[in-house]
Amino acid sequence: MQQLSLLFQQELDRILAYWGTRVPDEQYGGFHGQITEANEVVAHAPKGAVLNARILWTFSAAHRHQPRPELLALATRAYDYLVQHFLDREHGGVFWSVNHQGQPLDTKKQIYALAFAIYGLSEYYAASGHAPALQHAQHLFHSIEAHSFDQEHGGYLEALARDWSPLADLRLSDKDANEKKTMNTHLHVLEAYTNLYRHWPDARLRAQIQELLEVFLTHIVDPATQHLHLFLAENWEPKSTAISFGHDIEAAWLLLEAAEVLGDEESIDRFRQVAVDMATASAQGLDDTGGLNYEFEPTTQHWSRDKHWWVQAEAMVGFLNAYQLSGNNRFYDYFWAVWEFTREHILDYEGGEWRWGVTEALEPIADEDKAGFWKCPYHNSRACLEVLGRLARVTPPALPARSKN
Repeated sequence: MQQLSLLFQQELDRILAYWGTRVPDEQYGGFHGQITEANEVVAHAPKGAVLNARILWTFSAAHRHQPRPELLALATRAYDYLVQHFLDREHGGVFWSVNHQGQPLDTKKQIYALAFAIYGLSEYYAASGHAPALQHAQHLFHSIEAHSFDQEHGGYLEALARDWSPLADLRLSDKDANEKKTMNTHLHVLEAYTNLYRHWPDARLRAQIQELLEVFLTHIVDPATQHLHLFLAENWEPKSTAISFGHDIEAAWLLLEAAEVLGDEESIDRFRQVAVDMATASAQGLDDTGGLNYEFEPTTQHWSRDKHWWVQAEAMVGFLNAYQLSGNNRFYDYFWAVWEFTREHILDYEGGEWRWGVTEALEPIADEDKAGFWKCPYHNSRACLEVLGRLARVTPPALPARSKN
C-alpha cells in the first residue's frame, strides 16, 4: 500500500509540474488558453472560465494536501485572474470566456461555469484563508439561486444571457442537446455547493444540496438501470438515451460525498447503496483492456469505445469508493485494471500530463488538446488526491501484481 501511494503521489507531482511550468501565460497573465498535444502554445487562444476555475481548484487542493509555497502561488495566480477578468461586475456571474488579453469574449452565463467558479473559489479560501474568495463564491451562489433555480419544477436552468435574460441556445458544447436542463450541470452545481458548504454552513445552501440529491434520485438516476439521464426538459422529461460511463461513475461517488458533508445518516445510508449500484452499472462500460469506454447508445446499440482521460480518472475513484463501501473484491480489481490501463495508455511520459485519450485500437486520439477549454488538471489531480486519501483507509483484497514501470 505504501508503494501504491507513492506511485499516486509521484503522478500527482508530475501533473502539477506540467501545469505549473508549461501553462502559465507570462505575456498576458493567467494561463494559456490552449496547448496542443505536441505541447505547442496556440497563440491568442481564448481563455475559458471553466479551465481557469479548475486550475484554481487543483492548486488550492494540492496545497491543502501538501502545503508548498509554489502551489499556493499558482493558486493565487489563478484566483487573481479569475477575479480580475472573468467576474462580471455589472451583472454578476462569470463570463464563459475572455480573449487572450483578458477582455470579455463570450459573455453568456453558463451555470456550469458559475458552479466551477464556486468550486475553485471555495477551495482557494480553504487553502489560503483569503476571505474575499469565500465572499465571491457566496455571491455566485446567490446569482445561481436568483436566476437559474426553477421555482416550479426544481433544479437549474442551463444558461442565460449576460443580463440573465433567456437564451435560445443553451448548449454547453456543440455536441450537446439544446435542452433546458442537463445532468452535467446539476452534478457540478452539487459538487460546487458541497464544497462551499464545507466552509459556509448556510441553511439555504444546505436545503439546496438536499433538494439536488432528491432531484438526482427522482429525475436523473434511472431507477431501472442506475445510469444517468443526460438531457432533460424543463419538467424533467428525459430527452436522451445515451449512457455516459464516465459521468455515471463520477456521480456515484460525488452524490455520496454530498450526503456525507451534510452529515445526515439516513441520507448517507441511501447514497452508499446508490454509489455501489451506480458503480455496478458503470462497470458495463469496461472491456478487456481494463479501460472504461466513453459512451453507449442503447437505441442503436452503438458503442463509442474511445477511452478518455477524465473517464479513467473518475473510474479509479468511483470503483475504489465502491470497494470501500461494499468490500466486494471485484471493485478493487476494476480500480486496479483502470489504473494499469491509464499508466500504459493515457499517461504521456515524454510530453507530460495525460493524453486526451486513445481509440478502440489504443492509438492516441488525434487533434485534441493537452490544455484547453475542456482539457484540464482537475479530473486527474483529483483522482490522485482521492485515491491517496482512500488508500490510507482500505486494505486491498490481495497484493496486486507488480505495477508496470
